[in-house]
Amino acid sequence: MKGWRFLGSTILAAAVLSGATYAPAVAAQTASNTQVLHVLNRLGYGPRPGDIERVSALGVERYIQQQLWPETIPEPASLLSRLAGLESQRMSSADLARTFGPPPGSNSALGRRSAAPASGELEQAREAYRRRLGGVARQAMEARLLRAVESPRQLQEVMTDFWFNHFNVYANKGLTRLWVGSYEQEAIRPDALGRFSDLLAATARHPAMLFYLDNWQNTGPGTPGARGRRLGLNENYARELLELHTLGVNGGYSQNDVTELARVFTGWGLCPAQRIASSGAFCFDASRHDPGNKVLLGLTIRGGGFEEGLQALDLLARHPATARRIAFKLAQAFVADEPPPALVGRLAVRFDESGGDIRAVLATLFESLEFWNSRELFGAKFKTPYRYVISAVRATGMPLEQPLALTGPLTQLGMPLFGCQTPDGYKNTRTAWLSPEAMTRRLSFATILAAGRLPAVAAVDAAPADLAVAAEWPQLGVPLDPDALALVLGTPFSAKTRQILARSPSALRSALILGSPEMMSY
Repeated sequence: MKGWRFLGSTILAAAVLSGATYAPAVAAQTASNTQVLHVLNRLGYGPRPGDIERVSALGVERYIQQQLWPETIPEPASLLSRLAGLESQRMSSADLARTFGPPPGSNSALGRRSAAPASGELEQAREAYRRRLGGVARQAMEARLLRAVESPRQLQEVMTDFWFNHFNVYANKGLTRLWVGSYEQEAIRPDALGRFSDLLAATARHPAMLFYLDNWQNTGPGTPGARGRRLGLNENYARELLELHTLGVNGGYSQNDVTELARVFTGWGLCPAQRIASSGAFCFDASRHDPGNKVLLGLTIRGGGFEEGLQALDLLARHPATARRIAFKLAQAFVADEPPPALVGRLAVRFDESGGDIRAVLATLFESLEFWNSRELFGAKFKTPYRYVISAVRATGMPLEQPLALTGPLTQLGMPLFGCQTPDGYKNTRTAWLSPEAMTRRLSFATILAAGRLPAVAAVDAAPADLAVAAEWPQLGVPLDPDALALVLGTPFSAKTRQILARSPSALRSALILGSPEMMSY
């Protein structure tokens, strides 16, 4: 086994790092088949068995329209049944707070510990509480991975991941772990193809974001509610709202705008435990709000309490710099790391004209000449670890009996699910992910998957076993048939890759396919 793994990794490394081209080179491949592969790889996470035939019969234009309106696509009963079994995924953020309550030894729903030193019994209670939160986070991971692999609503899954990354929260920061699943369910998924302004408002009020970027502590200095850990301004959320969520670092704002925006959001926070049952997990505390007028981007926002925040969010959502930033990020995600400026400009105009309608902007993008006619951009995007792992599992057709089995490989590949600690989220560019070490780990995963193996259990809260320990992973299916795998993927291989496949032992070809340059790109 060890010698076989070493040989496979060596051949795969030669194939991927040798500079093989990405242009489709199969003589029998028609233009329409190229288009089918293009939309399956860009609008989703690549083909599953039978997808190429289904989209070819449906037609590319109709497939795109269906993906833009995911509610028209029935989801498999098996998927819905498995999702229904994830109890915490059916709970709102308020339900979760009521069910789990404040951490042991704290005197508020926010997890602020009491000043008394912890006893051994209290530490045990806190550890048990952390494990319970971990169970909620694991169910959120299961739901995300199940949908990404098995849902036919692929564009919705891609856009859910896109927006979660844009409005990133880190699951392992305190109570964010409790709410990360409801954050995706309540604040991200419903408007992933809706209006940007709705996304912005939903993320701003969700307890996961309020806790992650500390706005629950943001308090007007000298206000009646200023006490304890909430004595003054906390600018964390205001800064990231301007720099990452809306205008961008070159969007024309100043440090004074950051401070003024932080004043706007004073009092936005989490409910005390005794109020969660009646008012939900979000609360506006007027006693901690700075009541004065604020000047944001040259415009005056008159003191008015909670409504000031809504006014500021609307201002930022409609700002031209926000339109340009979102247009660039969408073009970067769907076209190229350095997207054509003309395309970005047209998407920004459509964003502005449509009032931030994400579906309308995407429709313009998918109709663009740059998306279809720039053949040099076909396959030009390098897959993130998340996209690579999901696309590889989809291609195998292997049933995802243990979704959490994928969390170990994702961690090993440097992209733990819900695990980006910084608010800027994971990058989606080639330079962020392409390195010899990263490729070696991907090739190990390809070799393991081709053998029909995945870990039965993944350690979400601890370091997972290294990908090289393939012999310890149970056999979940028979080794993959390379000919069947090539048909699933549409055989989009370059001449260089085909030569390597032809001269390699049959037992290695599936691993070579999953580790090929064509499989790493989209």
